[in-house]
Amino acid sequence: MTSSSALPEQAGRACHNVINPFHSTHYFAPELPAEMAKEGIDNRSAAYFACRSAAMGAVGPGTITATFYNFKHELVARHVPHVWSATTPQNVLAVRLRAADATLRRLLGDEAVESPEMAEAAKLALRAAEGCTPQARPLYAAHADLPVPDAPHLAFWHAATLLREHRGDGHLIALLDAELDGLEALVTHNASGRGMSYKGVMATRGWSEEDWAAAQERLRSRGLLDAEGELTEAGVQLRKDLERTTDRLDRAPYEHLGAEGVARLTELAAGFTTAVMNAGAFPPVLFGK
Repeated sequence: MTSSSALPEQAGRACHNVINPFHSTHYFAPELPAEMAKEGIDNRSAAYFACRSAAMGAVGPGTITATFYNFKHELVARHVPHVWSATTPQNVLAVRLRAADATLRRLLGDEAVESPEMAEAAKLALRAAEGCTPQARPLYAAHADLPVPDAPHLAFWHAATLLREHRGDGHLIALLDAELDGLEALVTHNASGRGMSYKGVMATRGWSEEDWAAAQERLRSRGLLDAEGELTEAGVQLRKDLERTTDRLDRAPYEHLGAEGVARLTELAAGFTTAVMNAGAFPPVLFGK
C-alpha cells in the first residue's frame, strides 16, 4: 500500500470524475429501459430505483430514499415496492448487466471493449476497489457482494460501480455533517455550476418548483445563497469543504492502488469516458446551470 502523501492532492477525485461517467452510461441509454420493459417495468424512474437498489435485495421505499438521498420520497414510494411485484432483484441485476454490456459495446465499439487497455483498466480499478471499506456504506457494500463479471469491460464497469458507490456513500456522510438535506444538496451543487441542471432535477428527482424555492429560502437563511440564487462566499466554501471531506472519506482505494496506478487508471478511464461522451452518452440538458 502506498502512503497518502505519495498521492497528488485530489488525485482520487480526479480519478472518480472520469470513472463515474463510465459507470453511469447505462442509466441514460435506451438499452436499459428496453430490457426493463421485458420485466414489466416501463417507467424510467422505476427502472432506475430497481437497478440501483437491486444489490440490496427487495428493499422498500424508505431504504431507497435514505441511500439515494436526493429523490423526493413520494416519487420513490410511487414505484417501490411495486417494482418487486413485477420482477425480482436477481432478474434486475442480470438485466442491468446485459444493458451495460450492450450500451458500452454500442458507444465504444467492439475493438475498444476488447482492447488490452480495457483489460488493464479493469485490473487497476478492481485493485483500487480492494481498498474500499463497507462500514456505513450500504450501496457500496451491497454491490461488493456481487460477483465480478468475466468480460474485461464489464469487470471495469463493475469496479467503477464499486468506486462510485463507495465515494457516494461517503459523500452522504459529508452532506449530513453539513446539515444539507437532499434537495438543498442539489440546489447548492446546481448553483456551483457543476451539478445537475434545474431542468434535470425537476425531470428526474420528483421535486416541485415550490420545493426548490423553499430549499433556496432555507439556504438564504443560512447565508449560503444570495437573492439571485447564486452561492455566497460561505456557500462556495461549504461546497469546497464538502468535496474535501468526501475526498478524505474516499482516500482508501486510491491509497491502496498507489500514485502510479491512480495516474494510469485516470488516463485510461478518461479515454473511455471521453469516447462515450463524444458518442452522445449523456443528454447535455441535464447538467450545468
